[in-house]
Amino acid sequence: MKTPELLILAVGNPNRGDDALGPLFLERLAARKEQGGNWDDIELLTDFQLQIEHAVDLEHRTLVLFVDASISCPPPYQFTRLQAARDTSYTSHALTPAAVLHVYEQITSVSAPPAFLLAMRGESFELGESPSLLAKANLMAASEFADQLFLKRDSKRWDEFVEHISTTHEV
Repeated sequence: MKTPELLILAVGNPNRGDDALGPLFLERLAARKEQGGNWDDIELLTDFQLQIEHAVDLEHRTLVLFVDASISCPPPYQFTRLQAARDTSYTSHALTPAAVLHVYEQITSVSAPPAFLLAMRGESFELGESPSLLAKANLMAASEFADQLFLKRDSKRWDEFVEHISTTHEV
């Protein structure tokens, strides 16, 4: 079986308020994938946090999208290009997306596939809480943006989205 070219890796804990945004985003995509359409070349993965083992999931991909909640990104979401980087998370229990890319390059001795981060603004990450109304609105906005991304699954086109967002300051 051929490895799907696009990996969407969502991170977050569904039981910690707005931290559920990543898994909720993936649930929406999974529902669409079940309905059919052009989803054969997409693999959806979710986890509570990124681990060193996720580097193996990047093998044979032409494009990777990490999806996560963020308290520091501007609302409603932020879309950025990632570069492999060894950071302080490299030796911790959980990794950043950039550190996962770095691990991939270390174990394969080749450049990581083009990777992007879709961060959705969250405010409340308390254990046992539901996502806030604002976080749900940010999820909707990010989902609508992602619909545009998935029309053209190409890193150059996605770079254009990053450039447009950074020059217009519109999200």
